[in-house]
Amino acid sequence: MKTNSFYPVILTEQVASSAAFYTEYFGFEKVYEADWYVSLRLATGDIPFELALLDLTHPTIPAAYRKPVQGLILNFEVDDVDAEYQRLIVEGKLALELDIRDEEFGQRHFITRDPNGVLIDVIAIIPPSEAESLQYAEKIWQE
Repeated sequence: MKTNSFYPVILTEQVASSAAFYTEYFGFEKVYEADWYVSLRLATGDIPFELALLDLTHPTIPAAYRKPVQGLILNFEVDDVDAEYQRLIVEGKLALELDIRDEEFGQRHFITRDPNGVLIDVIAIIPPSEAESLQYAEKIWQE
């Protein structure tokens, strides 16, 4: 299979407010907007990322699956997680679901959430512990 694009679509009852959240706090831009669907793009780095928001009652969704999203975490890897913590949690007053901390497996991160309860894990890669470094197929951190 040749894949040309891959992106998550969040089923929600709050399409407009969710779009506003991702544009205000995470820098996404709207590339398509209807009352039932918003397509977002984040093009601040070398690779553009996409995220879509879809009204869960829309007829393109099979009736048995017209439920709000559950059990989803979106990871945002950043250069300076402490600065993002200051911007999003301290200044932006977003909900704090997991306070900022270093993990043995090689992350410094914190977790917030969007209006739908989707967890957002904001991460900076740090060197893992010696034991955890053996789990990696390739080195992805800076010493």
